[in-house]
Amino acid sequence: MPITDSMTLLWLVYVVLSLVVLLTGYLGLAFLPRLLRLPITWLVAGVMWVPTRFRMPLLEEGEFYTGLAPAVVVALVGVLEGDNGLMLPAMMLTAAGAAGGVAFGLLLAWRGRGRDDYVDMDDNEDDAPPARRGGGRREPIIG
Repeated sequence: MPITDSMTLLWLVYVVLSLVVLLTGYLGLAFLPRLLRLPITWLVAGVMWVPTRFRMPLLEEGEFYTGLAPAVVVALVGVLEGDNGLMLPAMMLTAAGAAGGVAFGLLLAWRGRGRDDYVDMDDNEDDAPPARRGGGRREPIIG
């Protein structure tokens, strides 16, 4: 059951909160054109969602806890502890996730680039002559 396993619950909360952050960030960037808004949003997603393995010493000598965590969190812990062996691989994964997110955002913006340039003129023309009704004519937006 997911509620009894604390790591599963932790990941579930992390996913929900990261989706809230992405949605509010995307809506907060509504003043930007789609070509900038999507890559920025997916850059943040790439940084937040790349996991990496970590190894943490426990209180007893010689025992370690090993698990998965977001790479950006592991990199931050490595910076705070001054552990370059922990920080460098996590930073590299975070950078790779950011680059992959930007590439995916640019791909989405490129694939959807033609949709904002045109408006369907036949949607609300119920009183138009029958020859023009349902023609699917698309005209460029003026202005």
